[in-house]
Amino acid sequence: MGFFDKIKKLNIFSGFSAIDDDFYDELEERLILSDMGMDTTLKAVEELKRRVKAQKIKDEEGVRGCLREVLRDMLEVGDQSLHLTTKPSVILFIGVNGVGKTTTIGKLAASLKGEGKRVLLCAGDTFRAAAAEQLTIWAQRAGVEIVKQHEGADPAAVVYDAVSAARARNMDVVLVDTAGRLHNKQNLMNELNKISRVIDRELPGADRETLLVLDATTGQNGLIQAKQFQETAGVTGIVLTKLDGSAKGGITVAIADTLQIPVKYVGLGEGLEDLRPFDAEAFTQALV
Repeated sequence: MGFFDKIKKLNIFSGFSAIDDDFYDELEERLILSDMGMDTTLKAVEELKRRVKAQKIKDEEGVRGCLREVLRDMLEVGDQSLHLTTKPSVILFIGVNGVGKTTTIGKLAASLKGEGKRVLLCAGDTFRAAAAEQLTIWAQRAGVEIVKQHEGADPAAVVYDAVSAARARNMDVVLVDTAGRLHNKQNLMNELNKISRVIDRELPGADRETLLVLDATTGQNGLIQAKQFQETAGVTGIVLTKLDGSAKGGITVAIADTLQIPVKYVGLGEGLEDLRPFDAEAFTQALV
């Protein structure tokens, strides 16, 4: 089985008879039900109509292939790879509590270690009870080191310790967990800005990724979260978790198209290996 085989396929083509208004109406409904959202759906269907007409497509397989191309183009909004050329590089993980942020950090740590990189985790979420303990368990599972302080410590101080340790220990990448929910958006922005200033000061010129972790099962709520974090945190990529058989994969297209931020990783399970680089081609093949 391929990695995306668990994603629900759009069965729009069952009972396919003709490319007419009824077909496009049905397609719109299916795409909206897949969590693609109204705006992204209308955009996709209009582009599909244009291409079908321009290419004089008449058969089901031609329409299916064309729809895949339309969705793939909407997904390819930027570089989907990580930029980690400096030593050390930094990856900040942001997102609300409960989306699988800590789990994602552990999985990515294991993946990067498997590529031969020296990885250090930073327990920068000092607000949530037991967040550091949870991250410590993942550090042990992935076989990487971790820097942490006591609950309630200043997150920027923990980041400072981690960056200093990374330099001293010749680490390649620092993965920083951050608080998922502070009292309000202003608090969140201030905290993330403070962390960013520490990294800028201590590691000038270092490559940095800011990955927003979203739970695919939350659908359009995930899009609202993404918009809020994009305003405050300068997101460079999305990690979409829980994209299993119960999730609706259309939210992936909606997020990429609406925010023009690339989906860089997807999670389809609880195992250490169940986080993979996002492949728009494979994803659209699975979805359509």
